[in-house]
Amino acid sequence: MTGKRSSVRIAILVATLIGLVVLCSACGLIYWAVRQTSGVRLPVGREPVTLQVAYSPEKGELFKVLVAGFNEGQARTSDGRPVRVEAQELTPERMIQAAARGEFHGISPDSSIWLDVLDRAWMEEQETEVGLVGETVRYAVSPVVLAMWEDVAHQMGYPDRAIGWEDLLAKAQSDPHFRWSHSSTSSASGLLATLAEFYAGVGKTRGLTEEDAKAQPTLDYVAALEKTVRYYGEGEWAVVQQALSEGRAYLDAFVCQEQLVVYFNQRSSTPKGTGDKLVAIYPREGTLWEDHPLALLELPDLSPEARQAFGLFRDFLLSEESQRHILAAGYRPADLSISLDSPDSPLTSANGVDPTQPQTTLQIPSSSVIEVVRDVWWYTKRHTNVYLVVDTSGSMQGEKLDNVQAALEAFLNSIQGDQERVGLIDFSHQIKQHIFLDELGSNREELESAIAGLEARGDTALLDAIATAYLRLQVMEDPERINAIVAMTDGLENASHIKLGELVERIRAGNQQGVPVIIFCIAYGSDADFNNLQSIADASGGQVRSGDATTIEELYKILSTYF
Repeated sequence: MTGKRSSVRIAILVATLIGLVVLCSACGLIYWAVRQTSGVRLPVGREPVTLQVAYSPEKGELFKVLVAGFNEGQARTSDGRPVRVEAQELTPERMIQAAARGEFHGISPDSSIWLDVLDRAWMEEQETEVGLVGETVRYAVSPVVLAMWEDVAHQMGYPDRAIGWEDLLAKAQSDPHFRWSHSSTSSASGLLATLAEFYAGVGKTRGLTEEDAKAQPTLDYVAALEKTVRYYGEGEWAVVQQALSEGRAYLDAFVCQEQLVVYFNQRSSTPKGTGDKLVAIYPREGTLWEDHPLALLELPDLSPEARQAFGLFRDFLLSEESQRHILAAGYRPADLSISLDSPDSPLTSANGVDPTQPQTTLQIPSSSVIEVVRDVWWYTKRHTNVYLVVDTSGSMQGEKLDNVQAALEAFLNSIQGDQERVGLIDFSHQIKQHIFLDELGSNREELESAIAGLEARGDTALLDAIATAYLRLQVMEDPERINAIVAMTDGLENASHIKLGELVERIRAGNQQGVPVIIFCIAYGSDADFNNLQSIADASGGQVRSGDATTIEELYKILSTYF
């Protein structure tokens, strides 16, 4: 009896084991099938930790490489969870907005000045006295310089003597063909250059105060410099790309960080004669630095795992291997033990830079002083006469016209100063509406009303409309201001009296003999005649941009920064 019971128990045990084997095999087959059908590798162990980081455009190439290197290293948190960084490129303005909405765990703008802007925006929105910016490290730095064609720099005394803002002012005032630029104060290079101008006007290298910035002699000095600016722009990265595209036909000098001088000289396809190479001018009065911080955002729902992930990425950026890669990209590494004049360093005279410069570093003033400088700049900057020339032919009916109206409104809202003069011409087969140039303090409401009332009908007399705007600007004879036309069309020219060749010659001759007028053309949609627009823009030293329903509003915002 006992033997029979033992046999039964053994049989049950064997059956159970066989069942378990079958069950495990089935689970394995299901796991394999899911992997094969989904194409996604299922996580082994706990879920991975993803660190969301935003970075500024000028260091896009470097940051992408650094992120890829980190992800390939398969870093893990203390409990074994894999860490991955996902990075997105954003301008500082959009970065701050997105960070305040909680879309990122960390940000890496071009300068720490934006961190204070973010903190103040966060505290105001959340009605708190606690800022959003947490742990911050600087992994790469680059001084702000004047990038100048080498032969132009030689004419000003380079490299035998130090060149400063005073020399730039003298050159611009004595040579009507000299063209230089810095971005608006919505960019780091533009704001830091403007701060340097104020410091030079005061005669200090540190301790700039609100009283200094508002003093009349300072304002007169900065205004004299700003009146010689060719035009402003959307940022140093875009300026360098334009310089690579146009070469010597572009500006004679422009403000950017030192790294972009290296970048240009390494990528320029033209022979490296003295006329085709950029050199970095470190203003003798002193300069400021873009310090490229990586900052953790102390959001209410920040998890311990995300904090660990930030620490791992921080350590990776500060590692010797990453720091040497940063130097190879033309930045100065945060690790001071890495030599800037090593054999493999790109910070060389051949690349137009001097690692022993700058001799004088200016102090970043308080946030209140920076705010005053930004506000005062709108009154010292070179002001604008700009005509908006808008296609309202029949093909613009519906969503297209709605998008353009929103874009025009964004353009006006982006121009903060009421002293800028703006006019509007909308056209189809003929000019339908003409609002003459006036300061926005006087005609902003009229412009807004006209934009809201735009109607689409008729053919496309683009050339006649541009010719009318151009004539109006020439008749004004106002060389003190930036004179510009922003022209947009979605179709082919088919109704003008003036021919393309005649208009192009009129623009070239007028810009030589009268006031220079820069024409920015927007080809809205695939049907626009890009070649015609390119010819018009080239004749004026302007640019052509392509826009569609998703980009047209942002495009107008970008162009507003030129003015």
